[in-house]
Amino acid sequence: MTIYAIKGPKLAEIHESPFKLEREIQELFEANLADVMGLKFVRSEFTIKNKRIDTLAYDEQANAFIIIEYKRDRNISVVDQGFTYLGLMLENKADFVLEHQGQLKSTLKTADVDWSQTRVAFVSPSFTDNQLQATNFKDIAIELWEIKRYANGTVAINSIKKSKSAASIKPITLQNKELKAITDVIKVYTEEDHRKYANEEIYELYEQFRNAILNLVSDIEIKPQKLYIAFKKDGNIACLELQKKKIKIYIGAKVGKLDDPKGIAKDVSKIGHFGTGNYEVQVNSDKDLEYIMSLIKQVVHAE
Repeated sequence: MTIYAIKGPKLAEIHESPFKLEREIQELFEANLADVMGLKFVRSEFTIKNKRIDTLAYDEQANAFIIIEYKRDRNISVVDQGFTYLGLMLENKADFVLEHQGQLKSTLKTADVDWSQTRVAFVSPSFTDNQLQATNFKDIAIELWEIKRYANGTVAINSIKKSKSAASIKPITLQNKELKAITDVIKVYTEEDHRKYANEEIYELYEQFRNAILNLVSDIEIKPQKLYIAFKKDGNIACLELQKKKIKIYIGAKVGKLDDPKGIAKDVSKIGHFGTGNYEVQVNSDKDLEYIMSLIKQVVHAE
């Protein structure tokens, strides 16, 4: 994609300013992990069992550790390396918990961590077609993030999405005992996993709300989690928790910043709940769908 600056009636191309060192990318990500990936920074250059992890992070929503690796070299197998790191973590859980305790002065325990949500993220200025295809599985716990820097000081960061027709990696891992042991523990959730929580009518209602949210603006990403389904554009704009006879919708507006003339959104900022979002709306029909979309749209424009 070519980037332009507006110069009067003309467009002037902004040329890419490539990173010279992996360390430059690493420093940018580590200083902005919360904004870019929604993660808590734990440690840089974490070494365990003679393997060095570039960045160790923690996802406080998923209660899981995330390993981040930075690559300027395109000639690597991200799948092989990703599974190596996933296996390393699952075999050395206590070491990761101790690192969290030491770096963040936390009281985290091994039992507090949802190890099934462990994942590895690779960050690079670009990926090869082979790397993209090798990670294009709907249930692989490996993410690819592309970063580009431009001459005007602008940085573009893009999380590469799986294709809608992405297959499952399970049949492939069945042929390898070590890979199967990892995929048996780690779970990448899909929308279909949430169908079991709702009856048929409620799941159909979810599909109505899902489509309405996706139509609010382009580039909204669906990120199913263990207990809810998140809709993201930069950050989470809404999270939907499916229940047997209703859906709880959590709207990601800041407290006091939601214009809700009907007063249907409840402030749950100080109440424990699944998903992110300070406001909750419960629905069992599409009666208020259009109005609820107007509330969620406020979050989209605030991003």
